[in-house]
Amino acid sequence: MPYMVQNAQLEIACFNLESALIAQENGADRIELCADMGVGGTTPNLEMVQQARENLTIDLYVMIRPRGGDFVFTDAEFQQMQADITALKKLDVNGFVFGILKEDQTINYEQNKLLVDLAKPFPCTFHRAFDELENDFEALEDIINCGFKTILTSGQKPNVIEGMHRLAELVKAADNRIVIMPGGGLRSTNIKTIQQKTQAVFYHSSAITDGSETANAIEIQTLKSTLQ
Repeated sequence: MPYMVQNAQLEIACFNLESALIAQENGADRIELCADMGVGGTTPNLEMVQQARENLTIDLYVMIRPRGGDFVFTDAEFQQMQADITALKKLDVNGFVFGILKEDQTINYEQNKLLVDLAKPFPCTFHRAFDELENDFEALEDIINCGFKTILTSGQKPNVIEGMHRLAELVKAADNRIVIMPGGGLRSTNIKTIQQKTQAVFYHSSAITDGSETANAIEIQTLKSTLQ
């Protein structure tokens, strides 16, 4: 059955509780909660997730990534990812965000599927590890078959503007079987262009405008209002 969202929605990547609260107060539809912005996000600790859950009514997705760097994980790191999902499921989160590759920059199908199955009934997003893959259209099919519901991607380029054409191709290739969520340099200044080009239904931004690690309320309002 096709996975569809009727109206374009906005996910905010949050690296602290303050950002999550700002995001909720200013119209975000979903939070992606992470730690360690400097390496692109890692798994937040249980206390941070618990505080977020207690204060948020919108959907809360949690990053599952034991460290920064590449997306090829040791057995111990993979076991840690499993343990984190098991623990976080008890905190009433709404979904998980992760992605595991092999050394040859292809999807690690077995490990990803195991985590997707472990996360059930909660949906999973395959994160920007997608942008490091060798064959993105072949990988798209693998990710769908693993059971992911969303792919976060900048279109295999450093940012969504450069990857705009590939994002549009991916949305078309996905054909409502999975949500292609543009993210990576997405801001209020370019979201209208990205939406017009890609026709995506979900968008991802940190909404950070000042070099800090905290989301900007006005930026979130403008992102959201531009989508409507």
